[in-house]
Amino acid sequence: MSPLTPLPRNRRHWLRDSAALALSPWAVAFGARAAAPSAAASAPARAPGYGPLRPVADATTGLPLLMLPEGFSYRSFGWITEPLAEGGRIPGAPDGMGIVAVEGEVFTLVRNHEISHAGGSFGPAATHYDAPCGGGTVTLRYDRAQGRLLEARGSLSGTLVNCAGGTTPWGSWLSCEETVTPAGHVLQRGGHSHTLARPHGWVFEVPARGGSDAQPLTALGQFVHEAAVVDPADGSVYLTEDQGSAGFYRLRPRTPGRQADGGRLQMLRVRGTPDLRRGLRTGQRFDVDWVDIEHPERGITAATGRPDGVLRQGLAQGASVFTRLEGVFVGPGEVWFTSTNGGNAGAGQIWRLHPREQVLELFHESPGAEVFDHPDNLCLAPNGAIVVCEDSRQPVQRLFGLTREGALFELARNNAVFNNEFPGLKGDFRGAEWAGACFSPDGRTLFANVYSPGFSVAIEGPFAGT
Repeated sequence: MSPLTPLPRNRRHWLRDSAALALSPWAVAFGARAAAPSAAASAPARAPGYGPLRPVADATTGLPLLMLPEGFSYRSFGWITEPLAEGGRIPGAPDGMGIVAVEGEVFTLVRNHEISHAGGSFGPAATHYDAPCGGGTVTLRYDRAQGRLLEARGSLSGTLVNCAGGTTPWGSWLSCEETVTPAGHVLQRGGHSHTLARPHGWVFEVPARGGSDAQPLTALGQFVHEAAVVDPADGSVYLTEDQGSAGFYRLRPRTPGRQADGGRLQMLRVRGTPDLRRGLRTGQRFDVDWVDIEHPERGITAATGRPDGVLRQGLAQGASVFTRLEGVFVGPGEVWFTSTNGGNAGAGQIWRLHPREQVLELFHESPGAEVFDHPDNLCLAPNGAIVVCEDSRQPVQRLFGLTREGALFELARNNAVFNNEFPGLKGDFRGAEWAGACFSPDGRTLFANVYSPGFSVAIEGPFAGT
């Protein structure tokens, strides 16, 4: 679902409302731009974007945490260690995030916390999957009119490495574990051993209100998940895998809107091109089809113990391999996803799938880290551009815009440097990655996370103006 699509009220309404998407102003703008030619095979052009960046003071803390263009402002909220409503503190490592409900000026966001170690579950007991594990999600209610966080609650816990995910058309969040770890595995922390009671490597659903039932959606496979998103056109769920050798997957659900009912997991096959990691050119197009995964729950290859059991099932049938697939989102008639270190320079690729035509396009490939490096989460801006979180090797992390003509521009920079303004917080955090970018349905506000020390921002400005 496009981040700019108004959220339907529930599963019963989502198909009806997705049909109305074609009449929305954002869909019209999106569709008009989609007809533009693909990016040229040479190094991408630079677009002026919104103008040069400058340090801007955070309206919450007063600190210049970000660099933004003229006319943009922001507030930070949801800092780690802030209190949870049910007791305890917000955990660290905020990663993927999405808007699951809007009530006037109040936005409900679900935010992943990419924690790989033991630490004990947070949040209500009913939301716990495997007690020793410290990962999960926090649900944040942010009031834009007041510019403040109203509430933070734990909504899924006892999971591992909750990296990214995606929103659903019926107003929930799919939270993905970026690991495959068997039951019985022992985590070490602080000189103590913690034995996992349950296997990991799943996707979980978190509703807009209340908490998750902590039941894994096993039909979505057990693999090193990165992100997942539902296509409102037919209910298919598209999923990325973050490994050096990775597949691109979709679930054809038995019951659209109910992943728990199961379905058919498939892996993408590019006809005649088994390896898409390098040796390609920007703008290149490929015919594709899909192969079925017979045992999506077998995430570990028995002979080797490696977390590639699902991938190997697809490769054995001729499916194609990518490298480190990360962010994914759905727009009208197309699915976008990133390969964070794909391409000849290892600096990243951005792919566009046309599901109805069964065509895959390499929309952008970075010629080098100095241009654009390691694209991660991505979403659609009101002006039709794609906003991409950079998780790069550079000393300062950036948010980029990529126009439908294939031109790049900088939208924001991390400028977080602390000198004990908060007790115990000192150091240069400008190299911390951006994550979880998503727009409010009205296109006025861009929400995003700064991974370390760990906080969210609500950025406002003339997003539709360029």
